[in-house]
Amino acid sequence: MIGRLPLVPTLLVLAAVGVMIALGFWQIERLHEKEALLARYQAAASSGADAAWPHDLTKADGILYRRTRVLCVEVTSLSSIAGRNAGGEAGLSQSANCRLANGGEALVILGWSREPSTPDWRGGKVTGIVAPGPRIVADPPLAGLEANARPDPSEIPNNHLSYAVQWFLFAATALVIYVLALRKRLADKPGQG
Repeated sequence: MIGRLPLVPTLLVLAAVGVMIALGFWQIERLHEKEALLARYQAAASSGADAAWPHDLTKADGILYRRTRVLCVEVTSLSSIAGRNAGGEAGLSQSANCRLANGGEALVILGWSREPSTPDWRGGKVTGIVAPGPRIVADPPLAGLEANARPDPSEIPNNHLSYAVQWFLFAATALVIYVLALRKRLADKPGQG
């Protein structure tokens, strides 16, 4: 039977199956990396120590979910984005882009409201939690607004195990379909061999 296998299609299917299996194992590696990252974020969220807001925002990942303090010396713009309050209600998170005393910048989520009107906030001291973006979610809220939902690392999805299972199932499905196609092809050509 092996001598009757079509060489090129068989090699292509085996290569594709090999790639799918490799992708499945890669997703398992990513699962462990993500678990470690989430554990680090969880530890940061429970840490009581403040972290310095970085002058270079590309380095903000190292302080995600930690508390920070900044001085907003100038509000360069105000805007609203969809958000949730501490009670889980949908509404608008009011935000400010700030120029900081050290010359850096920060996006500050001032607080939450039901109204789309922009608050009158001209800057000042900000204490809050560093959230992905990076942005600072003010805690306590500013400008007379309600508290936003607290940034929570447990809300970050970790779907890598399901992705790995999908890749392994894709590989198995490809093999089953190819074997069935080969059986049909060989059954349609009796007496050859």
